[in-house]
Amino acid sequence: MYLITGASGGLAQTAAELLLKSVPADQVVLTTRAPGNLRSFADRGVHVRYADFAEPGSLQAAFTGAERMLLVSTAQVGSRIGFHRAAIEAAGRAGVRYLAYTSIVGAGIEENDAVVCVEHRATEAILRESGLRWNVLRDSQYAQAVAYFIAPGAIAAGEMVGAWGEGGVGFVSRDDCAAAAVGALLGRGEDDRAYEITGPEQLTYRQICALITEISGTDVSYKPIGDEEQYAIFDSLGVPREYDADALAASPIPWNSDDMVSFSRAIRIGHMASLSDAVLTLAGRAPRSMRSVLEEAAATWPPAPAGVEAAR
Repeated sequence: MYLITGASGGLAQTAAELLLKSVPADQVVLTTRAPGNLRSFADRGVHVRYADFAEPGSLQAAFTGAERMLLVSTAQVGSRIGFHRAAIEAAGRAGVRYLAYTSIVGAGIEENDAVVCVEHRATEAILRESGLRWNVLRDSQYAQAVAYFIAPGAIAAGEMVGAWGEGGVGFVSRDDCAAAAVGALLGRGEDDRAYEITGPEQLTYRQICALITEISGTDVSYKPIGDEEQYAIFDSLGVPREYDADALAASPIPWNSDDMVSFSRAIRIGHMASLSDAVLTLAGRAPRSMRSVLEEAAATWPPAPAGVEAAR
């Protein structure tokens, strides 16, 4: 049987739908902290089981019977490594033979000190030492994060401000990440190796601004800033610098600023600039372009406010 964790999340649900196109429903296990959210899958014959990485005792039974597993990484900075270790160890005890893990581009660079990369790199090491067959799927930055969350604010302000410098990113569609993960789960890759999951081209945030300007018809300029300026912006918004669950509950942004600033710095110095054909290898299709994702999102963008010039 095939198992996908965190199945209430967007990437995992997309992966589950793709997996069901290739294998019978009774050969699929989906685990989640909220089984009621997956009733539509259960109604189709999928095995939906409760599992919570924060409750290690819930994991082995949830994973039992599965031979191939997709471990979708958690988002909890500070807790991620422990959660992932618990899941990998439980998978081994449950008889899982192969595990694919969704990591991040840049995690394979030892000197990359971005918080997210440090934590994913630690999980990768745990997986390599687990005795399981494995693949690490190092996803690049989601194109949708730019198209649906960064672009609207940039259009409203007439500028995009950030500490990314002129670093390139192989922005990738989340759907392509899901398709590549399912390809690995189905055995289309080579065991015991990492794959960089990227889009078809590297782009800088300055180039992203040019695309947004072209597609929206509104001038969006690019304003690169340094780390301290970026920290000051987050400080002014009440975003905590270090991970603190209580402080983040009151924050307008669900990530602490050490995480976000270190990620931007990694882009700026070139640690996130990977580019590969892994989507084609694992998913059997070419990855979507950043332009196509921006064009799809454009219908959700706000009109430019008064005082922001139209692009000529």
